[in-house]
Amino acid sequence: MTFAPHFWTTHVGSVPYLDGSTISARLAAGLDIPAWPQLSRRTFRENMYVQYSAPLPRVVLDETNEKITLDTTGDLSSDLEAFYERYLADDVDAFALKPGDAQGFFAMLDTLRQQPGDWAKGQVTGPISLGLTVVDQDLRSILYHDMLADVIVKNAAMNARWQARQLHGVRPNVILFVDEPYMASFGSAFISLSREQVITMLDEIFAAIHQENALAGVHCCANTDWSVLLATSVDILNLDAYGYIENLALYPAELRAFLDRGGVIAWGIVPNNDEITRVTPEQLATRMHDGLRLISDRARARGVMIDPDEMAHRSMIVPSCGLGSQTVETADRVLEVLARTGALLQGK
Repeated sequence: MTFAPHFWTTHVGSVPYLDGSTISARLAAGLDIPAWPQLSRRTFRENMYVQYSAPLPRVVLDETNEKITLDTTGDLSSDLEAFYERYLADDVDAFALKPGDAQGFFAMLDTLRQQPGDWAKGQVTGPISLGLTVVDQDLRSILYHDMLADVIVKNAAMNARWQARQLHGVRPNVILFVDEPYMASFGSAFISLSREQVITMLDEIFAAIHQENALAGVHCCANTDWSVLLATSVDILNLDAYGYIENLALYPAELRAFLDRGGVIAWGIVPNNDEITRVTPEQLATRMHDGLRLISDRARARGVMIDPDEMAHRSMIVPSCGLGSQTVETADRVLEVLARTGALLQGK
């Protein structure tokens, strides 16, 4: 059955709050699809580049200076062998999140056990963003170590499978997003990966998510070459629609093909910064409908038919990016406006 959420609300992941239980209860009550909160201000270990790193070989965490590295000195063979043994044994539990690294995940599980519902969302940091952020002792990004690049892809895939299993224990339907903020730099000198390499990396993770009967999403919070992400097997494309909705209109044929195979778009139409104090839910709902018409009109001008109503039924709405770097007051306002904008777009 085609997933047609018609402007259901969810959020990206990171939040500025410190207590996982309180914010999980709020998210579960206020969003159509609750997503577990990444409490990046609670501890460095909940940083999106750290909390998935425990299974990686030779991880070095410097919590005082808030740095994460991989020690690649000497012979890595035994460490890599141990990693691949766990992977090949399909030991999904070996790739679990740890309570000290993801308090928000376990708090959301507890919350959802007490609150019946149909959907839940998780997220994992993608291999491109993690691989560019985490470096070795010589400050070389591990994405450019051939063997370690494969390790971070498989680590993300296995963690996503573990999350999906846990979330399936509290909700029948699960979405797992792969967060790739660094895809905004694709095509620049900063990322020396080919289109085919990106698609192959991401598709391995999406296949793992599908293996657990979950939907796969991908998040990029700035502009990118959307044709690359649309060419993967992803089910849900998430973009900053507040800032970049017109850029998606540059890819009408790819968007048409994505919709034809059941694809959904999660529009980041709600700004995640202090701009939120200058907009209303009514304005954002109008902006969303205007954006759908813009995409439809530009597609038609290029001989591609994309009906705004079709896109509306295949739409979710989210903040334009995570909230972890914002103030609590800004995050409060974003979540409030998100819920009210969703209700307006859903006709409630």
